[in-house]
Amino acid sequence: MDQSEKPRPNLAVRRIVASLGIVVFLCVYIVGVSDIGHYVPAHNVLLTLLYYALAGTLWGVPILPLISWSEAYKKTSR
Repeated sequence: MDQSEKPRPNLAVRRIVASLGIVVFLCVYIVGVSDIGHYVPAHNVLLTLLYYALAGTLWGVPILPLISWSEAYKKTSR
């Protein structure tokens, strides 16, 4: 291995890092969504439904690159 090549983490390490990252992100996301949800007018049911429907769907968008990274492991030829 020459010095320009950096050792890459194996698949198991990538999956562990991604799993921990997802759990931490979701904890922060849930707290943020619920805190912002207090500012949505409670008397407007349609607006509340729309806000929580979008928040419940859009959490996956920031996680997709992390999942892609964790599964993008190239096997080395022997």
